[in-house]
Amino acid sequence: MKILVLNSGSSSIKFRLFLAPARTETGAERGAESGAHGWRVAARGAVTRIGEASGQVKLSWTDGAGRVYGREDAAGIGSHHAGMERIVAGLRETGALGGAEELSAIGHRVVHGGEAFHAPTLVDDDVIAAIRQVTPLAPLHNPANLDGILVARKLFPEVPQVAVFDTAFHQTMPRTAYRYAIPGYLYREHRVRRYGFHGTSHHYVAKAAARMLGKPLSQCNLITLHLGNGASAAAIRDGASLDTSMGMTPLEGLVMGSRCGDIDPAVHFYLCRHLGFDNETLDDLLNRQSGLLGLCGVNDMREVHSLAESGDEDAKLALGVVCHRLKKYIGAYMALLGRVDALVFTGGIGENDAEIRSCACSGLESLGILLDAEENHGVLGRVGRISAQDTLVQVFVVPTDEELEIARQAFEALAGEGA
Repeated sequence: MKILVLNSGSSSIKFRLFLAPARTETGAERGAESGAHGWRVAARGAVTRIGEASGQVKLSWTDGAGRVYGREDAAGIGSHHAGMERIVAGLRETGALGGAEELSAIGHRVVHGGEAFHAPTLVDDDVIAAIRQVTPLAPLHNPANLDGILVARKLFPEVPQVAVFDTAFHQTMPRTAYRYAIPGYLYREHRVRRYGFHGTSHHYVAKAAARMLGKPLSQCNLITLHLGNGASAAAIRDGASLDTSMGMTPLEGLVMGSRCGDIDPAVHFYLCRHLGFDNETLDDLLNRQSGLLGLCGVNDMREVHSLAESGDEDAKLALGVVCHRLKKYIGAYMALLGRVDALVFTGGIGENDAEIRSCACSGLESLGILLDAEENHGVLGRVGRISAQDTLVQVFVVPTDEELEIARQAFEALAGEGA
């Protein structure tokens, strides 16, 4: 089986072509349970700067002997349709994809599924209408995600299309976790509530952690930390999301590259009344000028560390604020879960920044969290256990792979439909 995964943005399309493992008659090799074993990437790449004269098409592919090749073409690409045509042409030219008949499914990342979608879903006209209906909840993302679906349906009308939603994993949250303490009609009539994001990543690393613990996911209590330019935490009880740090939008929660995370809502009123801010100015301030960028002038954590090492006080403060917020969420989620089997770090920062991991866990020994300093600094960008021996809570690093998780979930959706 070949499964194409598409992540369609406002001016880009990222893609990966997977070879799925063969299914046994009992279904034991279904992707969601088989880990990374048996899955192989046949090709990957991206079309960038769609609508600009300086567009680019990047493609790498693997031949039957495992050798990797790559190429990069500069081209003006006027639309997502034109971008998809370039992707298909490249896959065929390199031999990665012979024709549409070789595709078992196309999996699409969709940022917001609202309350309508709890699982990967085969796309039909009703699903497209439902995605459009929740677009006001993700106006920057869902239209672009939908463009990718519509183009793929035109180019591959006979291939099943599967939508995988960032919000779906968190649809198991109880009402006590997802409802805001505001008048009920705002939820009933306008669906103002907490949804959470990064669900595909949290689900992927949760399954990996369960395998490392040697337990079924349904028996695991976990705290997963997806730390990158966007960052979120999740409390997972018995394999299902109990709570998560992001809310109705990805602005709530942890300190991020340029997003503020948790903030007193009255700050908005103060800025409007005293500085004359309007909605657009506030949106830009909190989403694109805050977080690390607002605290110390840069939003790349590597640059923050470099500045802090050179004595920059603002950078030192930024690191302190990040770790303070992380500890608050770890402690709060330990209280919610009662028993925690493992704490899991993922995302670009979570996978590669030993200092942030150490800072986030320091002082938590009484809660059963203690790192092995050597292991922590030795595990960079790969799977590993970084907790000390015989600690109550295991601490893991698991590099996330959202594209693989989308491919797995597309595989499962087909299996569920008997395809």
